[in-house]
Amino acid sequence: MSSQANSTPDNTFAGRTHTERVRADAAGQAHVFRFWTELDEAGREQLLKQLQAVDYELLGRLGALLKMDEPAPSESTPELTPPDLFPLARDEGASAIADLATAQGNELLDGGQVGYMIVAGGQGSRLGYDGPKGCFPVGPLSDRTLFELHARRLLAAGRRHGNAPVWYVMTSPANDAPTRKFFEENGHFGLEPTNVFFFSQDMLPALDLEGRMLLAAKDSLFLAPNGHGGSLAALASSGALEDMERRGITLISYFQVDNPFARPADALFLGLHRRAGAGMSSKVVAKRDAGEKVGVLGNIDGVMGCIEYSDLAPELREATDETGNLLFRAGNIAVHALDVSFVKELTSGGVLSLPWHVARKTMSALGETADEVAIAGAKFETFVFDALAKSASSVTLEVSREVEFSPVKNRDGEDSADSCRSDLCRMFASWLVNSGIEAPQGRVGEFPAIEVDPLFAEDRDEFIQRLRDGHVGQVTATGGLRFEDPEAIE
Repeated sequence: MSSQANSTPDNTFAGRTHTERVRADAAGQAHVFRFWTELDEAGREQLLKQLQAVDYELLGRLGALLKMDEPAPSESTPELTPPDLFPLARDEGASAIADLATAQGNELLDGGQVGYMIVAGGQGSRLGYDGPKGCFPVGPLSDRTLFELHARRLLAAGRRHGNAPVWYVMTSPANDAPTRKFFEENGHFGLEPTNVFFFSQDMLPALDLEGRMLLAAKDSLFLAPNGHGGSLAALASSGALEDMERRGITLISYFQVDNPFARPADALFLGLHRRAGAGMSSKVVAKRDAGEKVGVLGNIDGVMGCIEYSDLAPELREATDETGNLLFRAGNIAVHALDVSFVKELTSGGVLSLPWHVARKTMSALGETADEVAIAGAKFETFVFDALAKSASSVTLEVSREVEFSPVKNRDGEDSADSCRSDLCRMFASWLVNSGIEAPQGRVGEFPAIEVDPLFAEDRDEFIQRLRDGHVGQVTATGGLRFEDPEAIE
């Protein structure tokens, strides 16, 4: 945390201005005031507010990191080995462990010890959507948004386990207000408003290559998100960790907003994590093929982490095990379990104990005059998967891509809204097989137009049981088939 220059703060506008000028000058950042005389009252207030949030001690460390020469190529190649997977295809022994873990996970869920955390700081600009990505409609027949689909999964978990889910929603300064408004307008999707905890990701100033803060405008620093690892720091600084402890939550189920297939109340995963005494665990999916450009979880010189595609030599990318599966197949899908106590340790003293990564790039910022110019500089990020290296033990659970991962990232093509809707319909159509119900005539992409409300069923077994109980789907005007929350229908 930054410290004020005066022992007795002067909270007047003049006092705050003086304090921030002194702090900036002491840190060698006085240039940020160069347009001060040209600013109106609102502009000065905005710049002061941004400067008050600057941690100059951290900024100094990042500046020193930036000024270091690019690391020389290592003479030794790191040893890369695949993780110890809890596999999707299980023998009798693994199946027995899975049963025990599922029982323990259900105890955690029944006892209200699991809090759900969604990373939702992104905008929908890459999707051609003006607003928070979580507000983007993706339900193949219902047009339910990403936020609503996730909320309904949590409500379904609450019904199964007899308690009200608690949802920690991480936003960003750019989308915090519209996200809160969207939840309010939609009645928090049926969740208790007091059980939805909003908190915002921190932003960091971008620096030029001399370590000087850049300006995006006369009254604004050039700010950038501090990376998804910053979500852990934000849990601490926002009071979310304290809130969890007050509620008796001991385990965080972490997932991202762009994956509507995420299953945050997975008793098997949570139970495996707790049985292992792990600080942080992960779900992974098998890579489609050796050429899929995705990071994989594995050991780097014996330490768990995420191995970038470019860091795997071709012979390692294509290496297979005795069953013919890729050795390095554990594709990272950013679904994790974290102990609350582990996150507290990582953020002790207000400092996030994760390495900083430098992203050098040319940025459009204000030059010495008010003109916008191209400036060589850097942004700084932390990565949440770097926390795996801090965990004394960790579980890596392999899950099916077809039922747990189809993100909405691009406007068109792979990992788009259209591909996600098709994947949803493909999964739902597979549940319908052997049910005695005829597939609908309508189509979403190549698949029958079917949508199953998470409150109707989360998986194939629950879906079949609903049908046995006499619940039926509703044919839509476009020839699709929807299965909705039976409690709402009745």
